[in-house]
Amino acid sequence: MTRGWDPDVSDAAVTAIARTPRLLVALDFDGTASELVTDPMAARAVPAVSDAIARLAVLPDTTVAFVSGRSLVHLREIAEHADDSPIVLAGSHGAQYWYPGAGEQDAGGTDEERELRDALLDELASLMGEYPGVELETKTFGIGIHGRPADAAVEKAAFARADEVFARRARNWRRRAGDRILEFSSRDEGKDAAIGALRARTRATGVLFAGDDVTDEDAMRVLTAEDLGVRVGPGETAATLRVDDPQQIGRLLGVIATERSAGRE
Repeated sequence: MTRGWDPDVSDAAVTAIARTPRLLVALDFDGTASELVTDPMAARAVPAVSDAIARLAVLPDTTVAFVSGRSLVHLREIAEHADDSPIVLAGSHGAQYWYPGAGEQDAGGTDEERELRDALLDELASLMGEYPGVELETKTFGIGIHGRPADAAVEKAAFARADEVFARRARNWRRRAGDRILEFSSRDEGKDAAIGALRARTRATGVLFAGDDVTDEDAMRVLTAEDLGVRVGPGETAATLRVDDPQQIGRLLGVIATERSAGRE
């Protein structure tokens, strides 16, 4: 059962994850580390999250990762992620990875995938012009259709039109519906796969995963009793804890950083 987190009350689940021997902190970006914004590329982590991540990333046996549906190139831009960053990245819902000291891992896309994506983009670009406020995002393995700047009725009509295009031209692509975004991908990886890959890579004994959207629930559902899932905002969830907004995520991560530091002294 999901319960709210009270920052003024000691929480056994938070203490347990802070004290796990090898901790992986995995965060969705949009709506979790950052506020949701109209311009997708204007998203940036709120200061409380950035500060807490900086504290966690220097602790022994502690790994911080962003796990996002964004293409890796876009995730690096919005996360302000430099080549010497200690933060791990999993982009495109777990189809792309960047590791400190190793850099970007070959995602293995094919020419056929890219050619179909580009052809679909051309068709959608001409169609989406009929829907004011609806915007397209080019992803490494697919396409995102953003409805946040548009009227809700316009968004609904645009998404229906996009569904028609993909049903006709790419019916085997994976469809994901999120908070005012519709995504299609030639790859089937989800955030559940990303958590599995990162857990194995880091040999984590406990994972904290936080997210705010439908696609984040793939990751929530593969967490174990030694892990901690945190849902940001409303919506059905398999998470243990719920917080209100990215600022509270920052505060929660700060508590974990403090407890983890104290436990290592």
